[in-house]
Amino acid sequence: MPSATGSIEVITGPMFSGKSEELIRRVRRAEIARLKIRVFKHAADDRYSTDHVVSHSEWRIRSGVVVAADEIRSAIGQGVQVVGIDEAQFFGPELLPLVQDLARNGVRVIVVGLDMDYLGRPFGPMPLLLAVAEHVTKLDAVCMQCGSPAHFSQRLVPSSESVLIGGPHMYEARCRRCFSPVQSGSTGASPVPFGDSPKVPTH
Repeated sequence: MPSATGSIEVITGPMFSGKSEELIRRVRRAEIARLKIRVFKHAADDRYSTDHVVSHSEWRIRSGVVVAADEIRSAIGQGVQVVGIDEAQFFGPELLPLVQDLARNGVRVIVVGLDMDYLGRPFGPMPLLLAVAEHVTKLDAVCMQCGSPAHFSQRLVPSSESVLIGGPHMYEARCRRCFSPVQSGSTGASPVPFGDSPKVPTH
């Protein structure tokens, strides 16, 4: 049996809610405690850096870059006590058993991702991760239309792609009242079943 008690923590919410900042804050506290840490992010997100998790406010921490959960398993190495995973919504259903295996073996796993896509639907493996987590932190942003607490990511450009990587010029945080899930020129997209992986660009 593992000597430490593992756990799963999920940090979620819309874009611009500070999810990556919260991941970095928790990882830095673990560094102060001199724990052995590995951080990973999906290769699709290269907006600010190819080898760091970077928040919209430019907090950053070095990370491994992967396209599939199995790559995380093989890259962790021995003795790791804390694993951070950013942009979890881009991974497939295989992320769930990986995260559970790590926690059963005494690892503290911090998973970060969007809970909903641009149409307001549950995103990739996030619903399943939320269900099995011991600790869930759901952050809100500020609605860029009315200033209310925001829980949705509003796409501003006409596209029906399930995954469209972008920043403030392509997305806004919106409250439920101001959220408009189908943009002019977009035909929408078929729902992504719970646990399935959206089509993500690879490098």
